[in-house]
Amino acid sequence: MLTLHTADVLLSGPGRTPLPAGAVLVEGDRIARVGPYEELAAAWPHARVRRWPGVLTPGLLVRGADVLLERTYYPDDPYETAELGADPIGGAEALDALGLTESRWGNSARRATQKLLARGVVAVAGKLTVPAVRTAVVRSGLTLLPPAPAAGTPSLDPFAGRASAEEAFHGVLDEGAPARFAVFAVAGPAELLAQGATTCVATVTGGRLLHRRR
Repeated sequence: MLTLHTADVLLSGPGRTPLPAGAVLVEGDRIARVGPYEELAAAWPHARVRRWPGVLTPGLLVRGADVLLERTYYPDDPYETAELGADPIGGAEALDALGLTESRWGNSARRATQKLLARGVVAVAGKLTVPAVRTAVVRSGLTLLPPAPAAGTPSLDPFAGRASAEEAFHGVLDEGAPARFAVFAVAGPAELLAQGATTCVATVTGGRLLHRRR
């Protein structure tokens, strides 16, 4: 099935000129075409259309997946938050006190991947050694990449420590490229870094809509 995703502004990659009312045509797990919405809609009138507010960009990359997923625990809401609180738990002493099993680490990673998808993340970089955590990442639809240098402390926020939002982009939106992108409810590309990744309204990876703000 062909799906046409369109937003107020399309930013197809770092250093590229924003395209007002741009669109991405997706076929399977690949991008079939990129261009003005009116042109693509006229050429493929039977494509399903998804209209999004804001800016459509390449999906985002987060580094330090080992720290975020295997050295940070995300309490299960509501079952654990009354006792542990809602904030992620890190530090060797605090984690040892929890007596975490591999199964609990896997469930924690699953909750973390949902948080990442809700921030427009489509790929994480890092070396994962806990099988249940690796399984959670693969099943989430996120791409797992080898470790990559990262400045500062790893964060669920892909814009943290970045001088520009474009530094967090993973790939570009071109014909034939993997269909992985995100949409943020901001007025334009200049507001992305200032307003942050929690403005994400949709995340697509492998051509599938894996996050949609309710």
